[in-house]
Amino acid sequence: MKNKLFAFTVLLAIILSFACNNNSKKTNKGELKGTITISGAFALYPLAVKWKEEFEKLHPAVRIDVSAGGAGKGMADALAGIVTLGMVSREVSKEEINKGAWFIAVTKDAVVPIMNADNPVGQELLNQGLSKEAFKDIFITGKSKTWGDVVKKKKSKENKESIKVFTRSDACGAADIWAKYLGKKQEDLLGVGVYGDPGVTQAIQNERLGIGYNNIAYAYDAKTKFEATGIKIIPLDLNNNGVIDDGEFFYQHKDSLINAIATGRYPSPPARDLYFVCKGKPTDEVVVEFLKWVLTDGQKYVNEAGYIKLKDAKIKESLQKLD
Repeated sequence: MKNKLFAFTVLLAIILSFACNNNSKKTNKGELKGTITISGAFALYPLAVKWKEEFEKLHPAVRIDVSAGGAGKGMADALAGIVTLGMVSREVSKEEINKGAWFIAVTKDAVVPIMNADNPVGQELLNQGLSKEAFKDIFITGKSKTWGDVVKKKKSKENKESIKVFTRSDACGAADIWAKYLGKKQEDLLGVGVYGDPGVTQAIQNERLGIGYNNIAYAYDAKTKFEATGIKIIPLDLNNNGVIDDGEFFYQHKDSLINAIATGRYPSPPARDLYFVCKGKPTDEVVVEFLKWVLTDGQKYVNEAGYIKLKDAKIKESLQKLD
């Protein structure tokens, strides 16, 4: 009986020891070990996936799960502790900070207005662009009812073709920042609500008279870096002169737009920082090391993935928040 009791005690000790080692953040070789879960903004999703893949190569015992669902979901999931990190593509509010939101900027991108490539006045829009006031007449007041209204062609067939406006149905950074560019909030935007960036892209591809807005990762083809099939970006007439001048034309290729954002020629908003959010300052070693890597070696994948690297001062600020 004593021998059986001794054997059981030894076996229990082995099991408990194994369980504790499984919860450890280091493997027997001293490598990082653990799981990170990430959800949120469609805007940050492609880059987050790239970071996941590269970090897992460096640390095979680390697993990172990434899912998109909108900035609102990312914030809600992070504050509820459902995920380790939330991806947020808008400014973090004071209310969210009061609820415990801790955040760091990790990269930058922008939202662009898009139309169907076969838009009836498409060439005119590419030549003259649209001013902020013209976009307000479409997305805020609804004053512009037809594409003829938009380009001031009152006596034309285009004046009979109603604009089909699309917006986002989910709480998201793209809608927030596009509305902010127009001096409003997401709930002020007119249009048929569509879920997610991919949904907006598809809606515009399928609707000749459609207009919407997208994060740049979804307005361009990931491989060619030219505009996505069936999509054209509507240039912003920044100086309101009714013509897209050479200094305002940088949409033909993703790299051209990225350069315009990086140099400030494309305005903020609708350009903006993208964030990782956590419920309280992270203390888990795996999470801290991942975030430090994102802000250092991980930055070499930013431009490659079609995003804009933050200024050195902003990266330094984010790193200091981790100390």
